[in-house]
Amino acid sequence: MRFSESLKRNKDFQNVYQNGRSYANRYLVMYVLKNETEHNRLGISVSKKVGNSVVRHHLTRLIREVYRLHEDTFNSGLDVVVIARVSAKDISYHQVESSLLHLANLHHILKHDEYEKNTIVPD
Repeated sequence: MRFSESLKRNKDFQNVYQNGRSYANRYLVMYVLKNETEHNRLGISVSKKVGNSVVRHHLTRLIREVYRLHEDTFNSGLDVVVIARVSAKDISYHQVESSLLHLANLHHILKHDEYEKNTIVPD
């Protein structure tokens, strides 16, 4: 079952940038804005500064997959834009997962403390 759509139009991205809240960590920046619907829309932005097209598409696929696997733990009715920072160029799937869930926790858009269940605490 597909819960989310993609943000595609520049106008939609600009609306989230101007009216949404943002939090950032070492690898990602996340903007969130309520969208008055019952499903989420995800937008991913990876600049040419991050790397060539192969690197950018790989990072985009990692972010989209992490979101897809944790989609049911996110609250509904949100426009979410994730921006990859240059430092995200060589990170692993687990680092992307940890970063995305960390930002979602900061935005308080995870259902029922899902962040604590999905986070691996280093020894």
